[in-house]
Amino acid sequence: MPSYQSSSVEAARKNVAARLREVRLDSGLKGHELAAYAGWNKSKVSRIENAITPPSDADIRAWCAGCGADDLAPDIIAASRSADSMYLEWRRLQRTGLRRLQESRVPLYERTQLHRGYASHVVPGLFQTPAYASALLSTVGRFHRAPKDTAEAVDARMARARVLHEQGHRFVFLIEEAVLRYQLGDAECMAGQLGHLLSVMSLPAVSLGVIPFAARERGMWTVETFDIFDDERVHVELLTAQVTLTAPGEVAMYVRAFGDLREMAVYGSEARACVADALAALG
Repeated sequence: MPSYQSSSVEAARKNVAARLREVRLDSGLKGHELAAYAGWNKSKVSRIENAITPPSDADIRAWCAGCGADDLAPDIIAASRSADSMYLEWRRLQRTGLRRLQESRVPLYERTQLHRGYASHVVPGLFQTPAYASALLSTVGRFHRAPKDTAEAVDARMARARVLHEQGHRFVFLIEEAVLRYQLGDAECMAGQLGHLLSVMSLPAVSLGVIPFAARERGMWTVETFDIFDDERVHVELLTAQVTLTAPGEVAMYVRAFGDLREMAVYGSEARACVADALAALG
């Protein structure tokens, strides 16, 4: 497991391990007996039961078969896959291309009523122009060595943004002023993106705050980009992976961080002035 250890991920893995241990105990088998049946090193059973080694689907099937509980395997496999999905490396998410990754998030966006997000590096995906998204996704794809489907991925990202105009949704986003200054693509690309942000700010369902360089007495430091979906789920973007958090305590911590960051942001005419200044700086 990478160094980013989420209690949500850890708890999910421990739950799978506990279920497998119960299956073994109910069968009356000792650990070394199950290992012998499955053809494993005898320490593997202990590593799985202590959530040190995540079991593969094949491991779970062999485990349940050895314990005479084949019927339990599908549910435990489903729980194990759910735990795995909480920490997904980008190389795994992107192995079939960036387009499919964009499309996979549509159901979550469509069912979310209150979507909050904080961006410290790039313009949030929902607010990107095709040119900006193309510059960003081509860079991401090249760095992660994903299949080359940038044009299709951009189309999918633009289609996903339709949710901004659908009823029943509210979007509250915060961006650091640095986001307005980091240049992706050429000056024309950035000018178009900044102009689009000004348009997005006028949408009735959108509240977009800018945390200015001049913000003083920061009560909250700059953190990784994250999205909060209805107080139920948080996505955190790391360089190597997307982490999904669902444990109430962790979600609450990000909600609290968002609240602290929101206090430092400017809105309305002041936010527009930050965008206009960045636009003027392009020359």
